Amino acid sequence: MSGTMNATAGGPPTQLSNPAAATLPPMSFEPPPPALQVKLLSENAKPPTRGSAFAAGYDLYASKEAVIPAKGKVLVDTDISIAVPVNTYGRVAPRSGLASKHSIDVGAGVIDADYRGPVKVLLFNFGEEDFKVAVHERVAQLIVERIYTPEVVVVQELEATVRGAGGFGSTGGFGGTLPPLESSALPQVGGAPPA
Repeated sequence: MSGTMNATAGGPPTQLSNPAAATLPPMSFEPPPPALQVKLLSENAKPPTRGSAFAAGYDLYASKEAVIPAKGKVLVDTDISIAVPVNTYGRVAPRSGLASKHSIDVGAGVIDADYRGPVKVLLFNFGEEDFKVAVHERVAQLIVERIYTPEVVVVQELEATVRGAGGFGSTGGFGGTLPPLESSALPQVGGAPPA
């Protein structure tokens, strides 16, 4: 008789209609990554896009014209609202082209996971000339980053480190203050070191 027999509890064996199914490994299902949800708030709004398959950020687009005066700042509209996945936040970062060519930088760039208002981009012009922003011009990039929010615990002492309380510029001297590494502790390549 063809087919495969399958014993059932307390009853006679039954024949499987598809013998191959009994040999298939269990299927693993991995859910798709959470989506970045975007709501367009006007006809001029444009959803964020990535410039390449491996781009870290999503380009953000201006929805209205704006002029950033030399040495000044302007809040640029994008006319979008977003919802980032749980345990992440959105970081609004500068675009390298605007920074290098026009001295345009971004400020105040944290979008919390529970914020649902319009996304605006604070642009600073450190250049000597006014900078005009056109509709649908890429003005910044949105990077979605994972975050960890540990409980805050007040303690009497903190664990000691080599750096200690050293602040700005203090790490440059660590190379001269650490003890030298003994050559005997280094891995040997090609036999024993020369005598």
